[in-house]
Amino acid sequence: MAPFPKPGLIPVLLLLLSAAARLSLSDSTVFELLPKCGLPSGLLPASVSNYTLSDDGRFVVVLDKPCYIQFEYLVYYETQITGKLSYGAITGLKGIQVQRLFFWFDVDEIRVDLPPSDSIYFTVGIINKKLDVDQFQSVHSCRDGLSGSGSCLGSLKRVIQLPSPLEEEIKMLLTE
Repeated sequence: MAPFPKPGLIPVLLLLLSAAARLSLSDSTVFELLPKCGLPSGLLPASVSNYTLSDDGRFVVVLDKPCYIQFEYLVYYETQITGKLSYGAITGLKGIQVQRLFFWFDVDEIRVDLPPSDSIYFTVGIINKKLDVDQFQSVHSCRDGLSGSGSCLGSLKRVIQLPSPLEEEIKMLLTE
């Protein structure tokens, strides 16, 4: 039978295990960290230059410069993104906006189903939007500004081409 460790040694062992776990997370890139937390690695752009993660899950991600990425919706990333990371969720999010029609809205929260499914959920104000998670699996490069389809003229063209966009948009946002 193995000898039981002395009572004073148990807190030291727990402290060492905790430090080792934090060290393994701090050695990871943010793109490796997100999947460890049940989230897709492509939620952030390839231009991440640095990030910090505190013990309570609060994080700061720094980008080289602001950027835009076209997913199902056009998304804008500020140079600093903050929030709180937990398994399967990012809450208290600041620094990411999404464009709908002519307006930009703050993304407040991102969640995935547990156990994982093919869906990811974005909270924008009081609206929850369910999207296909596949578009966020790979890391995307960002573009510098609003050109082409992201400009006001591009948005106007999309509105004109779509049949009754306001009715459809409102229906989609309220039911998903």
